Amino acid sequence: MKLLDERIWSLFKHHWHQTLTYWSVFFSFGLCIAFLGPTILDLRCQTQSTLQQITWVFFSQQFFLLVGSSLGGLFKKTLLSSLSALFSCTLIISLVFAIIPLCHHVVLLSIAMAIAGKAMGVIDTIANLQLVKLYQKDSAIFLQALHFFIGLGALVSPLVADPFLAEDSCVLGANLTANSSSSSSADLQHLRSSLAGHGAALHNVSQYPLHTEGTVITRVSYAFWIMALINLPVPAAVLTLMYYERLLPCFSNSPHLLDKDSLSSTSTAGDSGQDHGSMFGCCNPAKLRGRPPTFFLLHALGGAILFITDGIIGSYAGFVYTYAVSPPLLMGHKTAGYLDSIFWASITAGRLAFIYLSYRYTAPRLLTFSLAGVILVQCMLLIFYTSCVFLFIGTCVLGLCISSVFPSMLALTEDLLDYKGCATTVLVTSASTGEMILQLLVGSVIHSQGSYAFLLCCTIASFIGFSLFLLLLYVQHIHRNCHTGFLQRPEDTHDPSFSAEDDGKGAPEEKSQGKLSFLHLPPA
Repeated sequence: MKLLDERIWSLFKHHWHQTLTYWSVFFSFGLCIAFLGPTILDLRCQTQSTLQQITWVFFSQQFFLLVGSSLGGLFKKTLLSSLSALFSCTLIISLVFAIIPLCHHVVLLSIAMAIAGKAMGVIDTIANLQLVKLYQKDSAIFLQALHFFIGLGALVSPLVADPFLAEDSCVLGANLTANSSSSSSADLQHLRSSLAGHGAALHNVSQYPLHTEGTVITRVSYAFWIMALINLPVPAAVLTLMYYERLLPCFSNSPHLLDKDSLSSTSTAGDSGQDHGSMFGCCNPAKLRGRPPTFFLLHALGGAILFITDGIIGSYAGFVYTYAVSPPLLMGHKTAGYLDSIFWASITAGRLAFIYLSYRYTAPRLLTFSLAGVILVQCMLLIFYTSCVFLFIGTCVLGLCISSVFPSMLALTEDLLDYKGCATTVLVTSASTGEMILQLLVGSVIHSQGSYAFLLCCTIASFIGFSLFLLLLYVQHIHRNCHTGFLQRPEDTHDPSFSAEDDGKGAPEEKSQGKLSFLHLPPA
């Protein structure tokens, strides 16, 4: 185990600059994804819009995040294009934070959030792609850390915004009375907690009267300007990485730093700009021609599992407050408001813990434990649906269990596909789609069937996700045999990606089996 410790540490020391940069980029992603819920009512005052109108900015951000995730693969061909896209997107996020206080109409705010959402989607795809490309079969540990930084950014954003949020109505109407002023603080807290899930619970809060005409009193602009400053070091870090990699125009004739080193997680080809497109060519017919059906099934099953699990995360974060304040629990608004924060804090803590667990255990074992744990917690929540205490306990455990599914599934799927498919793009896009669509579906069911349907929907989705994972394990067993036969085909021996990597290092099929063998070996 000591040898493995030294190897992983050596890999990190070799790629520390790139790795820390990608982690910081995901901090920027988390910072941007979490600020809208707490500040939405102050933004409503700023734009003097209705609650129904302002919630369109949630949809704008989520939809264009999905678009950005789909388009992110366009920038993967070279390290220069990937880092240029990351620099542009992180800088755009800072600019959006800075201009949001200047958006005094809901349409302008929606456009700003659409731009930010697209930048976030590109960041999501590229950062995952680059880390997988950098570490390949050792990427699970570093992906867990990458997604930990999302949670860290998501925790910082509300903390920055909280001191500047209005405690009472931030639009003073002409008929405002002392009684309405004293009750508005509790109402606003209830509205903020209900809107934490991207405006999904709008039908439960629309009865609250909110002024759209009058004197606007809000200090939320300072929160956005502070977050813009907090985020500025991130594009600076990306630019610094481009400088050290000799990717800036003034250093275009100098050799890249990576070309001077020989240490790599799997092969030197993973770091060369020439192979960036060939190894991750999603739409290259030459690469897909002749692939077995299991190759495409693994893409589909991996995407479907993340569609379900990220949908559960979005649905639970969006509706746990609504469920808590509804019968039979009837929890106090302030107490119930902690549930969403506890859920995201447990996800962040879980990803931190799984950094070590990903080193000790294989991805299938971690996924089995996580998905089985999600089912168990959801069933217990159904059984003890009248217990407020267990709702807090279950929320914490659910966040811990589900936290590692995305990075573990990404590492597993890419390894099963021998880093030759487009698993990262497919999985990231599927996760973004599931978070948006499943949340809307669960919201519709709650609206028609009642709040108890919230737990029932999440439990059914958990069983579906675990069933899909079992099917993926069966398909990967078939694919391993098909993949070995595919690598032995004569026409594949002329693939430059194999000849460059395996020259003097053994047969391609032996190398592939070595990559896949970590799925079945006991932990070190």
